[in-house]
Amino acid sequence: MLHDRVLVRVPGDEGERRSTGGIVIPATAQVARRLSWGDVLGVGNNVRNVKVGDRVLFNPEDQLEVEIQGGAYLVMRERDIHAMASERTEHGTGLYL
Repeated sequence: MLHDRVLVRVPGDEGERRSTGGIVIPATAQVARRLSWGDVLGVGNNVRNVKVGDRVLFNPEDQLEVEIQGGAYLVMRERDIHAMASERTEHGTGLYL
């Protein structure tokens, strides 16, 4: 990756989903625009806050999709990432956004 670009694995949960109450939501159901979580697989040399292996929150509709060896990935700028999930054991316990 070059400059401020980040390579993210596309989430593979395109099928049915379950709500927190256990209701099955079919894949054909119309939902509002949703942000997605993905795993960072590569970063450019000017990326400052994200590293390989991080889990990031982004809008998949606004990104460029690329296929590498049959797998679908997204290429985006670092500024297009909305949040990053990480375990911070040095300042507390648990998972923080």
